[in-house]
Amino acid sequence: MSSKATNVHGTAIVVGKTGLLFLGPSGSGKSSLAFACLAAAKPLGFPAALVADDRVFITQRDGAVIAECPPSIAGLMEIRYTGIVRLPHVSEAEMHYAIRPVDPATAERLPPEDEKADVTESIRLPLIRLSAASANPLAVIMAKTIISLG
Repeated sequence: MSSKATNVHGTAIVVGKTGLLFLGPSGSGKSSLAFACLAAAKPLGFPAALVADDRVFITQRDGAVIAECPPSIAGLMEIRYTGIVRLPHVSEAEMHYAIRPVDPATAERLPPEDEKADVTESIRLPLIRLSAASANPLAVIMAKTIISLG
């Protein structure tokens, strides 16, 4: 872990070469949405891996936002009501977008354009709000971004 890393409550994954950092309070659907994205990537032929679930070390390195996994939880993800599962993982990856699960009953229908999320006191990422009940979260994320494969 880098010396200036901040421990963030969230889930980090990488699809292709695009890093997605799911942020929100406990029980908001971060892990479920991240898991659904990982599962959806495989049949599309996208390489995808877990970086970290629940706790993520965030640092800035050469202008890039880097997510690192605490070694004690490497490859482990909690799927609420199911338990802990072991998944393909990487120890660190660059993050490109913050994803915030929202409750469709209370969320703004059209969030502000070019919205950013404060990941730490000094690190911000472009924010994508996503229904916690989304049937295909990766498709929604892909509609808002370009998933980089190379």
